[in-house]
Amino acid sequence: MPIYTGVAQIDTPNGFYTYKKGDPNGIGKWYMGREIAHVMGYQGMQWLDRPEREEEENTTTLLLNMAIGPEDIIADIGAGSGYHVFKMAKLARHGLIYAVDIQDEMLQVINSRKDRGQIKNVRVIKGGEKSVNLAENSLDKVLMVDVYHEFNHPAEILASIKKALRSDGEIFLIEYRGEDESVPIKKLHKMTEAQAVKEMKAAGMKLKRNIDNLPWQHCMVFVKN
Repeated sequence: MPIYTGVAQIDTPNGFYTYKKGDPNGIGKWYMGREIAHVMGYQGMQWLDRPEREEEENTTTLLLNMAIGPEDIIADIGAGSGYHVFKMAKLARHGLIYAVDIQDEMLQVINSRKDRGQIKNVRVIKGGEKSVNLAENSLDKVLMVDVYHEFNHPAEILASIKKALRSDGEIFLIEYRGEDESVPIKKLHKMTEAQAVKEMKAAGMKLKRNIDNLPWQHCMVFVKN
């Protein structure tokens, strides 16, 4: 991790990135007062598929919150090993799920699972640090589960997602609750609702509702202004 002895600012579409020394779990880069966390590498894939995840995160309820229709076009940004991808694919059986990730190792696992299950409505996409690489006006819903806080270029990624989202589309931003010290997750891997709203507002999005029915996480639904 680079150590910054001073403070530098770099322009973004919606403000500035600031570079300074911070939390050991961060990259020394800040956006709108929040330090960006280190990315969880593919080496942590086993944790994503842990048996107790349903109990801890109540994924079944999350998917119900999304009200997925059979023809929905959905992007899972930071799809990891595909934990949510294949659950959503069953619900959007006449639609399409884009599994977007920046790590080749994650994408290889999703491709293998897709091939083994002969699943036709999942498409694997290699994302970039500044773009999700999806077509304009193509998505009904976007899901980001415990990943947004790790994006190295959040302003650019949000601009890319907004462009890909249809006018009535929704972003489901799932983040461990930063307001709750009892949630057993490192501070930089959690977010408060206030911080999320601030960053989404800068990207031209507004909070439609925060569905408060998950054990540890916010389920924040954002739409275009």
